[in-house]
Amino acid sequence: MRVLVVDDEPLARERMRRLLAAHPGFEIIGEARDGQEALDKTRHLAPDMLLLDIDMPGMGGLDVAARLREEAVPPAVIFVTAHPEHALDAYRSAPADYLVKPVTPARLAEALDRLGTPTRAHQERQGQEGEWVHVQLAGSHRRIPLAEVFFFLAEDKYVKVVHQHGEALLDQSLKQLEDQFGPAVLRVHRNALINRARLVGLVCLGDGHFQVELAGTTQRVDASRRLARHVRAELDA
Repeated sequence: MRVLVVDDEPLARERMRRLLAAHPGFEIIGEARDGQEALDKTRHLAPDMLLLDIDMPGMGGLDVAARLREEAVPPAVIFVTAHPEHALDAYRSAPADYLVKPVTPARLAEALDRLGTPTRAHQERQGQEGEWVHVQLAGSHRRIPLAEVFFFLAEDKYVKVVHQHGEALLDQSLKQLEDQFGPAVLRVHRNALINRARLVGLVCLGDGHFQVELAGTTQRVDASRRLARHVRAELDA
């Protein structure tokens, strides 16, 4: 799970790093020193969870959590604070948990264990409702469900993903996408992967030129002669 640590105290952030190091399933992808930086890094890094201090200069943790709840799929939030009197207001934000400083290893472990069966938003981020594709959009990182993807196409130095709502660029290679999604995608050309679930047809245009038809779009994807055999076998299965 990708974690953003938010606290205005450097020593507090370092302590959370040490505590999380005992949990290999959790990766700290960034730190933020205040609420505005937390929102900015959430947009750019797309963490699955925030360890979020409540008392910070400027925008506090409660305001950050309120802004995050406006997202379609907000990250999970575990509040961390030295002031237990904030508990009632904090729980109105529906956090995954509420930790009082100094956080003990046992208490953190308990909070992380609760994320095994959390809110619907966290379940979506863990792939229980479908795989996600990380894309670059208007200078920010976003996620789209694999179910909405038609195909991936390698162009120059980038990979383009074509989906129900348009197109976007990826940092990953086609090989990395194959490793990530496994049988959910199908290689049809050295430069193209399709969403296997959307495969509906294979058209031969002559001279060994093939194109793949996909459900939900009029766009076709070129298939190489060699890989067209696999496509045909997939359709015949």
